[in-house]
Amino acid sequence: MGNLQCIDANHVTVHPQTESFLGWELLLKNTAPNALHDSRARYDAPKCDEDTRVEVIGEIVTFIKNWDGPQRLLCMTGAAGSGKSALQQTAAERCEEKGTLGASFFFSATDASRNVMDRVVPTIAYQLGRENPGVKTLINDAVEKDPLIFSQSLRRQILTLIVKPFEHLGSEGLDLRTLPYAILIDGLDECRGEDSQAELIRAIKECLLVNHLPFRIFIASRPEWAIRTALAPGGYFRALAYHIQLSDKYDASGDMCRYLQRRFHALSSQTGNQHWFTQNDIDRLVSAASGQFVYVAMAFNYISERRGSPAERLKIVLTWTPHDGRETRPFEALDMLYKKILLTAKNAYEAVDTNRGREFLLLLGIHHLNITSHGLRGWHFSANVLSRLLGLGAGSEEDLFSDLRSLLTLDRDDSGDSTLRLYHKSFSDFLEEKSRAGAFFVPRSRLYTHLESRESAESHFLRDLANTVHHLPRILLNANNIGTTEIGHELAGFTKKGGWHKLDRSLSALLPKWPIVSSGSSFDIFLLHVRGLVRFLTSEDAAVLLKFHDKWVRDWAEYKLRTGHTQEVNGQVDLKNT
Repeated sequence: MGNLQCIDANHVTVHPQTESFLGWELLLKNTAPNALHDSRARYDAPKCDEDTRVEVIGEIVTFIKNWDGPQRLLCMTGAAGSGKSALQQTAAERCEEKGTLGASFFFSATDASRNVMDRVVPTIAYQLGRENPGVKTLINDAVEKDPLIFSQSLRRQILTLIVKPFEHLGSEGLDLRTLPYAILIDGLDECRGEDSQAELIRAIKECLLVNHLPFRIFIASRPEWAIRTALAPGGYFRALAYHIQLSDKYDASGDMCRYLQRRFHALSSQTGNQHWFTQNDIDRLVSAASGQFVYVAMAFNYISERRGSPAERLKIVLTWTPHDGRETRPFEALDMLYKKILLTAKNAYEAVDTNRGREFLLLLGIHHLNITSHGLRGWHFSANVLSRLLGLGAGSEEDLFSDLRSLLTLDRDDSGDSTLRLYHKSFSDFLEEKSRAGAFFVPRSRLYTHLESRESAESHFLRDLANTVHHLPRILLNANNIGTTEIGHELAGFTKKGGWHKLDRSLSALLPKWPIVSSGSSFDIFLLHVRGLVRFLTSEDAAVLLKFHDKWVRDWAEYKLRTGHTQEVNGQVDLKNT
């Protein structure tokens, strides 16, 4: 702007105008200082030890600095407590040392200033402008031009406060790659509202992942709905993101061992006692952690309390059970994390109209009991079969566990069966202990009562099995009485429709009751007939059948070994010579 002339009756005085930064000041009022990687609110934030998580840190750093790579977005998902925030903090500090850190934003569900989406873009824009006077001036001018920008969509905010300032500098000949370009976002799942998370994902995809901008973006999150669907086939990030699945790809056991060794030796120096722990103690803690860095961190925080004896506290951690009357709770913070995740999942599940009347915790408890050593009165079902048993319909287990993907996963086999797997033993222990789970605890007696209210799990499922066997092609049990042409035609149709897959889904529960549902026929005889059908099949269909036949032979042998059960059959069948 030009000079401002102040005129009075006697003379003219010319004053240079002071540059306005009202827009920048308004921007500052809409930021979240606590969300920065070096904020005082995050004092002593978790980060990786020097010789831990080396491989994954190397993968992250390599991605960020690789200008020639085809992808500009890195997404890291992992179970609760797997160390995502520590990796983000470490990455932020490494980028800062290299001069490449443009901005960081660490969400926190417990901090009102950084558990909503409103302050994300202004906070990132502030950091980008802080690093470059030209960017700062352009952001300031944009806000002065549109002071209501902070109430507009995330897409509009990103375009106005980030994209256009950088595009302007680029059009003036500035090499944008000389500016700090790494943008790190941690804990997307900690932001309130799945729709808000999805809005940010869409805005990043549409506005920032473009060739003429310099940004490398690193997002870390539990694998909850927004990020999970974005990375799924057809999702916003599917073809754009380099995806690190932390819980599945990296075994952190060695890192946790080194973490505890270093800290325990440091305590030894402080106390003067070099023999208060053993390597076996460390191994037991690492084993109990099941890949949860947060578990060993909490254990160490308890053990290293200033006014306690490390040796005594280590003993408490290793022998601690929540039901022995102790007031000590070394893993109370971990239990609070589980409760927070469960409450969010419970509210989301029970809010859906079609789930009215279904108790989330009750259904979760039944699924959990099914995969423990106890099983359901000795029965073990796949998750999808158990859903049918509970009367919930096909695929309902996906909805039930949709918001628990940071604690568990559903593994699917080739036949489409799903098996529930918990990431951490500590979560299983939590579910089984009332003193830990509190309001989230469901007694085992109530789980069985609910099953029995469905006319008993066993009888209900047996009716389904009997119906399954009744509708199998009759050649399965009496192949010799049917003509060759008819056998081939019926088998081809049965195979094409996935009949062997459907039969396999039921056989684990069918074996103990085979005489009931198949008129007393021996299962060995059934297997003999199935094996004999190979001669009527094409080579391709025969390969499918033999795969399942061999599996059923193993399953039947394991069942008999486990139960001590044998079937006396006239003329014992030797399957090996069939």
